[in-house]
Amino acid sequence: MAQVVALVDDLFFQAKLAETAKQLGIEFSACSTADALVAEVSKGAAKLVVVDLNARNQPIEAIERLQAAGLTIPLVGFLSHVQQELAERARAAGCREVMPRSKFTRDLATILARAKSESS
Repeated sequence: MAQVVALVDDLFFQAKLAETAKQLGIEFSACSTADALVAEVSKGAAKLVVVDLNARNQPIEAIERLQAAGLTIPLVGFLSHVQQELAERARAAGCREVMPRSKFTRDLATILARAKSESS
């Protein structure tokens, strides 16, 4: 089964991610700290990493640590559309895909479905 690992500390949004993943038949794991995210991804089953760039527990550091560890799976970051400086920091840290939270929410099922196609 595919797996999506996310750094998200917003419980309501975490529930939305988990429910969408469940509907798609994708295993989902939510982490609330950079350490937890790195540990979960290190297990090797993740096909997609999602990072809420507004998470309180060092989302940029988490991305840097994953890149330093040689992360080769897709990583998607999302944030408020007005946070251009944070978006640039995320890209500089190694997040190749950064999008506004509204687009991420709108396209959530399609984004999570990538994990399924990655495991085919």
